[in-house]
Amino acid sequence: MHNYKINLRIFIQKIWCSLFGHHYVTTRNITNYFKEYECSVCHTELTNDDNGHKVCLTPEQKEINETVSLFYKKRHHIIG
Repeated sequence: MHNYKINLRIFIQKIWCSLFGHHYVTTRNITNYFKEYECSVCHTELTNDDNGHKVCLTPEQKEINETVSLFYKKRHHIIG
């Protein structure tokens, strides 16, 4: 019964976003140009690709963002 309520809630959130659009919030700044986003309604995660378009955040993309963030911080002496 509990799983039914959770699945129904997720289904309603997906319908809401498909009708009215996602409400993306920046969750992490990778660099000045690359960011990670999350929909505050359905919790879909996105990031920027090399062309600046938003794409789904896969585990591979998350690892790439982590590496880019590390290089960016080293380059700009942000890491102590």
